Amino acid sequence: MENRITQNHFQELTTLYEVSKVLSSSMDLEHTLNDVLKTLESHLHISPSMIILRMDKDLVGVIAATGLSAAEMERGRYRLGEGMVGKIMRAGMPVVIPDVSQEPAFIHRAYEPEISQRLHAFVGVPIKVGYECIGVLAIYRNELHKGVSFRADVRLLQMIANLVGQTVNLHQGISAERNRLLQEKHRLQKEVQKHASIENVIGHSRAMQAVFSDVHQAALGKATVLLRGESGTGKEVIARAIHHLSPRGDKPFVSLNCAALSEGVLESELFGHERGAFTGATHERKGRFELADGGTLFLDEIGDISPAFQAKLLRVLQEREFERVGGTRTRRVDVRIITATNRNLEDAVRKGEFRADLYYRINVVSISLPPLRERREDIPDLTEYFLARYNAENQRKLTITPEALQTMVSCYWPGNVRELENCVERTVTMTRGNVIRNSDIPCQRNQCLSMALRPLEGSHPIVTMKVHGNNTPLHAVPDPAEHAVAALASNDQEIAASLSERNLLIQAMDRSGWVQAKAARLLGTTTRKLGYALNKQGIEVKKL
Repeated sequence: MENRITQNHFQELTTLYEVSKVLSSSMDLEHTLNDVLKTLESHLHISPSMIILRMDKDLVGVIAATGLSAAEMERGRYRLGEGMVGKIMRAGMPVVIPDVSQEPAFIHRAYEPEISQRLHAFVGVPIKVGYECIGVLAIYRNELHKGVSFRADVRLLQMIANLVGQTVNLHQGISAERNRLLQEKHRLQKEVQKHASIENVIGHSRAMQAVFSDVHQAALGKATVLLRGESGTGKEVIARAIHHLSPRGDKPFVSLNCAALSEGVLESELFGHERGAFTGATHERKGRFELADGGTLFLDEIGDISPAFQAKLLRVLQEREFERVGGTRTRRVDVRIITATNRNLEDAVRKGEFRADLYYRINVVSISLPPLRERREDIPDLTEYFLARYNAENQRKLTITPEALQTMVSCYWPGNVRELENCVERTVTMTRGNVIRNSDIPCQRNQCLSMALRPLEGSHPIVTMKVHGNNTPLHAVPDPAEHAVAALASNDQEIAASLSERNLLIQAMDRSGWVQAKAARLLGTTTRKLGYALNKQGIEVKKL
């Protein structure tokens, strides 16, 4: 008898040790609890068994089990006070039923009828965290093995339930902390995005978010800023943003397009002139430098000024002093300079077209603005913005279809945001009806300059965005224009209809002198596929 008791105690200790190892082996709670029950089955020959945890304030459900299918686990849900499980949860006390067939209150919800008939005894103990009952550990015995008592089962299960309760509490704490950190992360991301955004500038793409971040950083200082980017990318808008975000935001912002003026007029515009300095100078006039004193002066297209005027400008940028045209008195100003260009200044310096010392003077902080084709995910928002503006101006209520918006996203836009704005205005003006359809877009009627300017040679990776009916970009796909021939060969009518492949093929053939091999190289395809596409589109090859 004593040997049997010692043996049972040793078995219990061994089981507790194995359970404790299992509970500390993984951060996957459901997997861990299932392994606990498998340990009980292996060491004590207990099956089936269940761990039931609170799902909400009124409902508990089976989280882990042995001898139960997924469907049976799904059925194993109880309200507080319902069945034996519900009563254990409410009372927080163990329950032993020697013969479940003789207990009317016992609910065989989880098990199929044929399995329920084989169940004999039920032992359930509460899983607690402190004084709160959070679940139930329950086992069934088909028959009592020799030397096993319900008292021993309850004692062992209570110790295991205590370990399980601590583990569940730990996992729930970790899960709550993880959720808190995720919420904090999302909050901070929104906060950063909010602070990184610029009023009246649309740009949710990663490329523009990087620009916004640079703008906020550069605005705090006094350094000269060089804005680089193609025409129409919004350099003046960004220059104004830098000014308004800077400590000089309440002071004047003065701009001048240097490319639009001759050298003499440019000198008078920037430095001003005295009365009688030249014919027509009937009174003295302040220049842009004086007008911008204390604020910011934006010099657009700085790369187009003449070499002679570059030397005059260099002195002002270095010394912040100048004389008016026709004057002798030196004037000093406190002006922050922001310049912009769409030229490659490094190449201009190498060719001797731009002074190196002036280049170093203006290229202190450099911010590059991406062309619209490299931030296509912003096109739907920009299109909707311009559509709303011109709807208001024209007192219309036009909407745009997803197909038409897809065409806008797919365009090359050599004129960038400025061209997109003009395209929307032209479309709003010329569209009959209240819906802008694909056929209303100028490029679908061969009235778009983009098709002529789009480079068929060179390294310009183009990407289009698939859009939903709610105008939301879904995912990026290879640009259809670069793969027009493949689209035709694959009989994809939806893509073929939206790309004007016939026009693209004709343009490629025109540029290549109607030599198919050269046109195929321009389109990045084979001569055989090009021939198939020409034949399918009914394009007769000209003999030049």
